[in-house]
Amino acid sequence: MSDIIRETGKRCRNWGRWGPDDERGTLNYITPEAIVEAARLVRRGAVFSLAIPFDAKGPQIDQPRRFNPIHRMMITGPDCTTGAIRFPGGIGFSDDMVIMPLQCATQWDALSHCFEDGRMYNGYDANEVSSRGAKRNGIDKVASGVAARGVLLDMPRAKGVKWLEPGYAISAGDLDAAVAAQRVTIRSGDALLVRTGHMTLCKDRGGWGSYAGGDAPGLSFHTADWIHQHQIAAVASDTWGMEVRPNEIADSFQPLHQVCIPNMGLTIGEIFFLDDLAEDCARDGVYEFFFVAPPLPITGAVGSPINPLAIK
Repeated sequence: MSDIIRETGKRCRNWGRWGPDDERGTLNYITPEAIVEAARLVRRGAVFSLAIPFDAKGPQIDQPRRFNPIHRMMITGPDCTTGAIRFPGGIGFSDDMVIMPLQCATQWDALSHCFEDGRMYNGYDANEVSSRGAKRNGIDKVASGVAARGVLLDMPRAKGVKWLEPGYAISAGDLDAAVAAQRVTIRSGDALLVRTGHMTLCKDRGGWGSYAGGDAPGLSFHTADWIHQHQIAAVASDTWGMEVRPNEIADSFQPLHQVCIPNMGLTIGEIFFLDDLAEDCARDGVYEFFFVAPPLPITGAVGSPINPLAIK
């Protein structure tokens, strides 16, 4: 069944589309004119953070490589008030640090995050991602971030349910139906946010459970052509891995990633908190907004934590 993955990847491949040295991929669809138009979507000054808290209570449970953020203080108030650390003139300071995998909470995948047959987006050798980091397609190459027209597709509301059940594969037809139900259009250069309600389900059950890596609703592998044809700049969802789990294709792991990242050059976001934004969109009937989500320009990183903002 891997043939269908490679065939779809070749069909959706953007290698060379923006030149032989490109490392931005589908973010190239976001033109200066599109950013100006997106900024005009701000009407009320309502700002929605789409990030979950970065703390020890996060979703990375029983994951072999990813763990939740560890926050540690380096200088505290008592250090200063007790005289353990002294600064002149009565002034005091506090400092802290965080230890965490860059993709343990709300985050972007860099184009160096996923390979196919030893190649990254635009044909670069996967060996260029070494112990020193990513020489090509690192997250720092898109430091200007994602500033674009954002569109929320609220799949549970479109279907009249609280959440999509784990394992539900969102089809291209489902996406079109949500577009029609929400009376929104999809344009080249959009950042597409897909709410599945999976975080709502976790909240209802009282904990993250198997959220990280377990069964989840998500985009079907067969939406790759839809994404490609609509010239989407970035896709993000409220799930751990964006695409449906269990994966639809036997003997594969995240097959939609395999098409979207190394072939299409699509920026993918995961673990987005979309519930508050969805409630607001349902109230005012406006599912488009100015979306701003710059990554941290960590040199050579293959992902980045973010605090994405939807501004209406």
